[in-house]
Amino acid sequence: MHSATTAALVIGSLWLSACASSTPPASASASPCVVDRISDGDSFRCRDGRRVRLIGIDTPELSQGEPARQAAAALKRWLPPGSTVRLETDVAPRDRYGRELAYVWAGSRLVNEAMVRDGWALLYTVPPNVKYADRLERAQKEARAKSAGLWESGGFACAPQDWRRGRCAEER
Repeated sequence: MHSATTAALVIGSLWLSACASSTPPASASASPCVVDRISDGDSFRCRDGRRVRLIGIDTPELSQGEPARQAAAALKRWLPPGSTVRLETDVAPRDRYGRELAYVWAGSRLVNEAMVRDGWALLYTVPPNVKYADRLERAQKEARAKSAGLWESGGFACAPQDWRRGRCAEER
């Protein structure tokens, strides 16, 4: 009886550690992409022509000036042109603009999460694509607590979604 309990605990521990892994699952939903160019802080192009939008994050709009340039530069540091990344999809594969929606993996690093944790992006959850929403929320709390990236300079004084809707007092 004791060895059966021990075996169950070992199997359970292995299962939990596999679930907590920082690498994407090996599945048909993960496809390679060679980065061609960065469009802005939350989107880029693959050499094969695919346009990709990172799921779960939002960065300042290009019309927001310096914060947008900083976010794009941060994404470029994570995804230098010519690098190969893996794109992991969620429930909805594309946005209304035809861009592929993806969690982007550079090695074992989830770039979407890194952008939020480093303070260059905000959490932006759009159901049904919520697979890593909890991870991204934790990353945002961490970034705000340490005043990382744009949190330090007030770069999120007007959230990108509010800027797009004309809700900010700043001049456009």
